[in-house]
Amino acid sequence: MGLRERKKAATRQALHEAAVRLAITHGADRITVEAIADEVGVSRRTFSNYFASKEEALLHGDQQRMGMLLDLVRARPADESPWTALTRAAQEYYRQAGELDPAWVAQTRLVRTLPALLAQQVSTFSALERELATEVAAREIKTDPSPVRARLMAATFMAAMRVAMHVWLDAPNEASLSAQVDRALAEAGRGFG
Repeated sequence: MGLRERKKAATRQALHEAAVRLAITHGADRITVEAIADEVGVSRRTFSNYFASKEEALLHGDQQRMGMLLDLVRARPADESPWTALTRAAQEYYRQAGELDPAWVAQTRLVRTLPALLAQQVSTFSALERELATEVAAREIKTDPSPVRARLMAATFMAAMRVAMHVWLDAPNEASLSAQVDRALAEAGRGFG
């Protein structure tokens, strides 16, 4: 990336981090776009150049994480079965992520309590699900060219990831998030093995 692109990425990240910080401190329903922009020292218009809403700014990290997961799926060997590629990409994702960022955990807990954030997250995850279905379809083309199986597999994968997250959030001391993800994917994948 050139200098201009790096500056834009830094501003986007600063806005996201400010949104998360303010939401954790004051509650997501109490923060405004103006407060986020003021926290970073930019105008409301500058904020709008990066995000359409405070919800989008808050969940920008989810979009980044999902993009990273998609890249890991794409990097899996072409001869790997689709479900194996999805599962191993998820395992690699959590291996690379290491310790969970407390701000991300707090943000994830916030999402569960606010309908507007939940709707934005569903939108973000739906976009990833479509891209995952495309990747799965490319791997399935020899055995099942129908888009139904690819879409079903991508949706099942995303549902398993979401369920694992919610189980972990409800009882974080019971097992690690990556262990919950492994268990959920193993259970969900029985029909795709």
